Amino acid sequence: MTFEPETLGQSRSDLAAVLKNERKRAGWTQVRLAKRCNMSQTKVSNIESGKLTPAIVDVELILDALGAGGPLAAEILALARSANTEWQDHWASQRRGLDKKQNELAQLETVTTEFRFFLPTMITGLLATPDYVRASVSRNSGDMTKTVAKKLERQQILTDSSKSFTFLLTEQAARWPLASPLAMAMQLDRLASVSRIPSVRLGVIPLGVVGPVAETPLSVFTVYDRRLVQVETHTGALMLRDHRDVNAYRDDFDRYERYAVWGDDCRELLSEWAVIFTRQHQ
Repeated sequence: MTFEPETLGQSRSDLAAVLKNERKRAGWTQVRLAKRCNMSQTKVSNIESGKLTPAIVDVELILDALGAGGPLAAEILALARSANTEWQDHWASQRRGLDKKQNELAQLETVTTEFRFFLPTMITGLLATPDYVRASVSRNSGDMTKTVAKKLERQQILTDSSKSFTFLLTEQAARWPLASPLAMAMQLDRLASVSRIPSVRLGVIPLGVVGPVAETPLSVFTVYDRRLVQVETHTGALMLRDHRDVNAYRDDFDRYERYAVWGDDCRELLSEWAVIFTRQHQ
């Protein structure tokens, strides 16, 4: 199906209204529906009021319980899929202040236990040196001081032993000269250092590794536990909460992992690339 970014927010209220209408049409109370779907009455109430966006599986359970099928069920499931998709455009983030986006990411990271970062184009802020962070935001207008500080502050979470982080970079991402040669050498050293943190796994897919065409990496994405995927584009990010989307990206990540080098082999590659940048500086 096709998503119109400006309609994604509206789809949540539309979904709440249509589910409530279907329950009333069937002559059921919230208590009866909750019992039939093995949910709490509070959850059903929050879904119908729009306070809670139901997962696709929840909507499927409700429709099955109410006996809704055919084109109507298909339409409601399409609404549910839209409601589980959020578009965050880059310009809106700039208007609000990119430092506020960093606060939102920090809150998301606080409630997440398992992280998977797939990085085919550049190094993410959690792994970046101050010079690299400044270079990454240099094309944005305005004072980026707060944004840089927030990005660096978020890195403290890497030492939280209750969480696990897997970073998977392509060679292109690790070696793309976003900053000066000396800054890039320091950045690669930083990657090697972070890879030794107990809660972190860091791997690189070398250019010499050839995988099936069907497994060609297409975009930057981050998987937060089993509940959310953020897929980044040049102009914004899609937030996907449908369990089918989350599982699809987790499966992609698992496939890409097979082509990466890890541990000492990874650190040896990073060291070789750092030496190349150091020589360019000289």
